[in-house]
Amino acid sequence: MEPLKKHEGLVYPLNRSNVDTDQIIPKQFLKRIERQGFGQFLFYNWRFHDDGTPREDFSLNDPMYDGASILVGGENFGCGSSREHAPWAIQDYGFRVVVAPSFADIFYSNCFKNGILPIQLPKSVTEQWIQKASDQPYELSVDLEQQVISDGEQDVSFDIQPYHKEMLLNGWDEIAVTLTYEDQIDQFEKTNSKGVKTLGIS
Repeated sequence: MEPLKKHEGLVYPLNRSNVDTDQIIPKQFLKRIERQGFGQFLFYNWRFHDDGTPREDFSLNDPMYDGASILVGGENFGCGSSREHAPWAIQDYGFRVVVAPSFADIFYSNCFKNGILPIQLPKSVTEQWIQKASDQPYELSVDLEQQVISDGEQDVSFDIQPYHKEMLLNGWDEIAVTLTYEDQIDQFEKTNSKGVKTLGIS
């Protein structure tokens, strides 16, 4: 995964609460076996008519949000099923940061595994940013090392567990984290192998 230390990007405001994973990536698109290519189906039922043409009444289709990489949403973002395809779709579309007052636990955890930074902030802050981004192009900058997100006028601190922070700063998934202990693992295997031979087990 690509490391995330500092990120500045255009905000896409999604003024909806309880956005569930089936709305993020509908179930008919879960048959794909690779992680890439899910971005085209992000919010599919909201973005497109039944015939596949874009809906003019859904804001993500507004050219003003082309290239947006920071999504600011409502409470309980990512609720519903545990499908990891939801963060796959968000990341593949181009979002690196998702900000909301609260997240579903499994979705929150899956974000870190896929190089997305989920930031939980007070509703008063997210509502303010949603309103600003709804009126005109609006950008935020994120400094993960300092744990601060800013619009140039207001700096807001956010919390993140050290383990998750380290994963994003280094661009690690869980396998990569495990491999950082490769020397210890090798040593354990050598020691364990000697013990097995001593017991006469092949």
